[in-house]
Amino acid sequence: MTSLTGTGAPTAGDGRPAPTPSQTIGPFFRGGLAHPHWTELVPPGTPEEVLLTGTVYDGDGATVADVLVEVWQPDLAHDPVGARAGSGAPGFGRCETHDGGRYRFRTRRPRALDGGAPHVDLTVFGRGVLRRLVTRLYLGDEAAANAADPLLASLDPERRETLVARREGDAYVLDLHLQGERETVFLDV
Repeated sequence: MTSLTGTGAPTAGDGRPAPTPSQTIGPFFRGGLAHPHWTELVPPGTPEEVLLTGTVYDGDGATVADVLVEVWQPDLAHDPVGARAGSGAPGFGRCETHDGGRYRFRTRRPRALDGGAPHVDLTVFGRGVLRRLVTRLYLGDEAAANAADPLLASLDPERRETLVARREGDAYVLDLHLQGERETVFLDV
């Protein structure tokens, strides 16, 4: 049983301090965490350029503003992020969602690594999220590679689709559902 001491601090029944509850991530300080150019990992017209976009939804299906989405991917030479100075592609970007819950990155088409299908890693931070959420974005037009990917193969087909971006014009679209019936598969890392 937890009780309060005279100072208002929670204690265990024996007088020792009780564990404190988890804190949510944020609020974000826009000046330090998001920058408009961090959504442009490559300049327009770069060979193999792709747009990755989507909308972040809560468990009720409402769009979520004030979420920070990060994208991580190896550079064009398959080097780890930042390993090749001057590659022109940092492999990391950040986008803050605003009204409408939209995120968007201009990057290069991901390549397959370590026997898996081409993908980028996404991390989501937001109010009410106790720990960062990590997921992947796979390209919908890589059917053969996706079928052989170990992570995708380990998921039920309905859940697998929450990680596969659909092609719409010149963009790949993956909506992120934080909770609910259509919840995106998030990885335990």
